[in-house]
Amino acid sequence: MILEGFPVGPVGANCFIFGDDATHEVFVIDPGDEPDRILDTLRRLGARPIAIVNTHGHFDHIQGVDAVRRATGVPFWIHEAEQEVLTSGPARAGQMFGLELEPSPIPDRWLKDGDRLAVGGLSLTVRHTPGHSPGGVCLVGDGLAFVGDTLFAGSIGRSDLPGADLETLLTSITRVLLPLADESVCYPGHGPETTIGREKRTNPFVVPLVRAQRRKE
Repeated sequence: MILEGFPVGPVGANCFIFGDDATHEVFVIDPGDEPDRILDTLRRLGARPIAIVNTHGHFDHIQGVDAVRRATGVPFWIHEAEQEVLTSGPARAGQMFGLELEPSPIPDRWLKDGDRLAVGGLSLTVRHTPGHSPGGVCLVGDGLAFVGDTLFAGSIGRSDLPGADLETLLTSITRVLLPLADESVCYPGHGPETTIGREKRTNPFVVPLVRAQRRKE
């Protein structure tokens, strides 16, 4: 398996290169900025990208999409519920953070919950996890998940942004992430990797969800 992640851009959004070391086919997940660095990493790994896959469409996760797409010729995929975020996101970022951004990239494919994305002999399943963003997704593979801004080590994504909602986010975590095996490794959109088990034990937002589940059992 090929798996390399690194923070890019002014707010350190994680970009991941994930794929099959037998075929060298990879996905570029959340190329938020620094496209030259991403392209250099692909060359160093000898990787052959087949798609750009985004967990959501906030500016810090998509600013490198068009440059990577132009350089590699691969399509850009994102969940269909992110259409409004992509359309309005640059203007909102300007109002909220004082940033001047180019228009969001136009997707080549809209993803849906349950889509299975094959890369070489590996695959990731799209799981819709709204709450931080209407079309936020987690990409779940064998023993791992790219969780975007749904879950962080010790925290969860912001729910005070347009289109976000705390209760929806907590429901997404309960529905999609808590059923994963405790040893499943989570690769978030910001910060270090973690595991489902660690977050069940220590995350102040997740611990009450686990307790609520146990009371229902």
